[in-house]
Amino acid sequence: MVRTAIVILNWNGLEYLKRFLPGMIINSVSNDISIHIADNGSTDGSAEWAEKNLPGVNLIRLDKNHGFAGGYDLALEIVEAKYYILVNSDIEVTPGWAEKLTLFMDNNPEAAACQPKIMSIDDRSSFEHAGAAGGYIDRFGYPFCRGRIITLPEKDYGQYDSEKEVFWTSGACMIVRAEAWKRCGGFDSDFFAHMEEIDLCWRFHLAGYRLFQIPGVSVFHVGGGTLPYNSPFKVYLNFRNNLYMLYKNLPPRGRCGKLFIRLLLDGLAAIIFLLQGEIKAVGSVWRAHMDFYRNLSNLKTKRAQIERPFPGNPGKFILNKSIVFEFYIKGNRTFDRLHKNF
Repeated sequence: MVRTAIVILNWNGLEYLKRFLPGMIINSVSNDISIHIADNGSTDGSAEWAEKNLPGVNLIRLDKNHGFAGGYDLALEIVEAKYYILVNSDIEVTPGWAEKLTLFMDNNPEAAACQPKIMSIDDRSSFEHAGAAGGYIDRFGYPFCRGRIITLPEKDYGQYDSEKEVFWTSGACMIVRAEAWKRCGGFDSDFFAHMEEIDLCWRFHLAGYRLFQIPGVSVFHVGGGTLPYNSPFKVYLNFRNNLYMLYKNLPPRGRCGKLFIRLLLDGLAAIIFLLQGEIKAVGSVWRAHMDFYRNLSNLKTKRAQIERPFPGNPGKFILNKSIVFEFYIKGNRTFDRLHKNF
């Protein structure tokens, strides 16, 4: 069994495999590191290309597109390692990145996961939306990052070049302790894609683990490679999965009130979409809510299965305010304007 397994989930990503896999292989050479491509039923020939052109890479062929969550769940049942590095196919890595992430995990046995700084490949001086320098949520479940609030990434001036304990680490690039992954059940495959890592990280916290963003390691992310940011399907997944996550993980006290307010805020978002002429997005919000109501029984069962050895909620990583209000009304658009509230 190797110490660290790098696992890239691929679905019709031939362009990205050709562009980024050679560099990832060069920058990840070690006797203790294996590289795996988990192909999610691609139809663009990417699995065949990888098999022919990347002989040192292990190819896992899945029968169909199981989504980000289900694909990783199935792939990691096969991969044996002490640590898993989950990394998107549209990411450019830097020399020594995997060894540095692994060393941090070796030195911090209480950590379930950590992530590097995730930068934009189009503007390398800016953080990228999907993770930036570590993730948080507000009291109503809206995610944001150290380095990215709502839709506005910050420039990197070295302001977050420090180790930081965070609420969630990004599925775009993070290293996960295999023992913690198995103990907490991996991703929830019902999420399909989007916010599955936040849901898992919440369960890590509830099980007593810690999560970090660490300095000295950066990767560069294309972003929106599988689903464009304005995709109606992405809107649907984000709204639905956020409700799933809140229902499963919020503590009993105050759960109903927070969910009710979140549902109202979603309705307000739908009205804004309507005023902007985004009719498909309005339909996505409606569909997300209907699916949430239809799945309440299943979500209740999952909620009962979550390990909660410690009472309450990991609240020191949850902003006890509305990030939407802070961003749009108060004009607090950088993380340093918010962190004092944790």
